[in-house]
Amino acid sequence: MSLTATARIVAAPGGRLPVLEGDGPLALRRTRSAEGPDHGRVTVVGAMSAPLGGDRLAIEAEVREGARLTVDAAAATVALPGRVPQQATYDVRLTVGQDAELCWLPEQLISAHGSDLRMTTTVDLAPTARLVYREEQVLGRHGEETGTLFTRLTVRRAGRPLLDQELAYGPGAPGGWDGGAVLGGHRAVGQLLVVQEESAHSEPRPRLLGETAVLTPLGGGGVLVTAVARDARALRLMMDGALDDLEERAISRRCAS
Repeated sequence: MSLTATARIVAAPGGRLPVLEGDGPLALRRTRSAEGPDHGRVTVVGAMSAPLGGDRLAIEAEVREGARLTVDAAAATVALPGRVPQQATYDVRLTVGQDAELCWLPEQLISAHGSDLRMTTTVDLAPTARLVYREEQVLGRHGEETGTLFTRLTVRRAGRPLLDQELAYGPGAPGGWDGGAVLGGHRAVGQLLVVQEESAHSEPRPRLLGETAVLTPLGGGGVLVTAVARDARALRLMMDGALDDLEERAISRRCAS
């Protein structure tokens, strides 16, 4: 039997969380921030196995003007097949207001064999909003083939597109997803997006970060790091290294701390 669940977070200045509503498998817990009481922090705790085939899950987070929020997770999310072969959906909707800051740092999403998940993330940023966004996908558990995974990430700043991309892996994905031009046999893929005010720091130059990661400036204050790795541990090390590489951007230092 499939389920529908939506969790909601609203962060206000001073570390306040006027809305913190978990639902179904998405339990939300207020946790202590290393940045002090004025910086809110929420940890997503999986209350049951999800998403399963046919599930409709969503998380909505609003960071109001002047507020600061970090959202992380207690464990990885595992997409699993359901009793009936149906596609599951997981929608993330993030809104960050003027002079507000969001660090979105979930654990990995694991696409288990036989699963079918479509995940969409939509981020709307005010002109002076700041963001660190990390996503990591692991294709299959240890020793198994991947499930089917479609992801789309759309980021708008001041109502204008900053990044819009779609990725697809596994059975049913367009051919070549595992070829040398995409994954090249790797089984973990991740992205790190850092957005600041355009005048905050000089724009970095495009460059490789090791053998399988690349840093790309997006313009408008955005920097994107894309990486592939052999497994989840190697990918996380690369993502942490990318945050360190961007340490001149004050927001990335705070998210890494």
